[in-house]
Amino acid sequence: MSLRTASKGLLHTLASAATAALMLPSVSQAATSPADDPFYQYTGSTPLANIAPGTVLNTRTVDYKIMGLSLGFKATQLLYRSTDAQLRPAVNVTTVIKPNCFLYCPNKNKVVSYQSFYDSLNPADEPSFAIAGGKSLGDLIPGVETALIAPFLIGGHTVIISDTQGQKADFAAGPEYGFNTLDSIRAAKNSSAIGLSSSAKVALIGYSGGAIASEWAAELAPTYAPDVNKNLVGAAIGGVLVHPNHNLDYVQGTPTWGGIAPMALIGVGRSYGIDLPQYLSDNGMAIYNKMQKASIVNVLLQYPNTYWKDIVKPEYADRTKLKPYVDAVNKIVMGTGGTPTIPMFIGQGTGGELEGTPASPIWGKGDGVMLAGDVRTLARQYCAKGVQIKHVEYSLSHFTSMVEWLPQAMLWVNDRFGGLFGTTVAVPNNCSSIQPGNALETVVYTGS
Repeated sequence: MSLRTASKGLLHTLASAATAALMLPSVSQAATSPADDPFYQYTGSTPLANIAPGTVLNTRTVDYKIMGLSLGFKATQLLYRSTDAQLRPAVNVTTVIKPNCFLYCPNKNKVVSYQSFYDSLNPADEPSFAIAGGKSLGDLIPGVETALIAPFLIGGHTVIISDTQGQKADFAAGPEYGFNTLDSIRAAKNSSAIGLSSSAKVALIGYSGGAIASEWAAELAPTYAPDVNKNLVGAAIGGVLVHPNHNLDYVQGTPTWGGIAPMALIGVGRSYGIDLPQYLSDNGMAIYNKMQKASIVNVLLQYPNTYWKDIVKPEYADRTKLKPYVDAVNKIVMGTGGTPTIPMFIGQGTGGELEGTPASPIWGKGDGVMLAGDVRTLARQYCAKGVQIKHVEYSLSHFTSMVEWLPQAMLWVNDRFGGLFGTTVAVPNNCSSIQPGNALETVVYTGS
């Protein structure tokens, strides 16, 4: 079956998978977590600092599962050396699914690095743990995403699914997502259990939280992982978080996405070592304590009328007066880590009203959580530096835009591998027609 044919049935498959997952009985958090699983721990005598990023530290084979239910095929999981947001050595886990071929695998060395939108502050929700048998509510997301990668698996591609947020679940810490993604590709190529060619071509793809990882991997690759960059063929991203300080203005107080701002604050604070409680109000502390292991499924629709000024102490109502916030938020603005050298397909919704988020009087329209004007400016910034960009806007919300974006992104990725018949396919480029967006300014600290 071709990728093009498979994509036509994607919406039906996704809907069926989501329905099946939601019909499963409610399951309490599994007794074990990654912290309790020896596989996730590095116990070697060589200091991590002396080990090259992407080095495989441990390998295991697992039954691929959704909410603890086996799908009847195997996956290989790799513990590997990576780098955290503070540029310290770290370990992480990735899951690699090899194509199930008999004698000949023409697409084995066409690798899809799929970045999950599992968005969680709970390490137990990371894809590797879910795939190995996790049964938490957050595991619904990696389960549903199995339908999204199915066409690539049917097409015989190798698929890599990294725990992009790292072992501490550093939600929204973009650079760390990028490091983990790039080193997962290195690990897959370094692993004898996977058997990839050193010249295997890799495409990055991800939506929402997966777009954070895919975009940051693309912009960091030329400097952090030039060995990976030379084999990248493109990145397809949708629902893109470009300038988190803008997004905070956009989503705060809204019925659907109001809780995503404190969730991101906790994740970024965790990744950059910020002692948040000293800056929080009583209400902020209550949210902080409740969200410590929250998944996106625990946050949507549950924090309406939640504003920055209500979660911090009065002296930090103007967030530019909180220096740790300013320092951290400036590190996670897309485009500040480098410039991709690969083609990109970028999709972004503008119909946020469908999810209860009106257009921002400052930053304009978005999809309910991500801002279209920020995405346009990022695309134009890359265009100006010679990156080939296909940019598309949908008059839909964050969730519904994915329905439009995904089949287009999958076909675009397939074309980067040479199309249906292995022929060269021209890279689409509409840089000249992308309209101006918002300034992606540096946030300036205004405290004393």
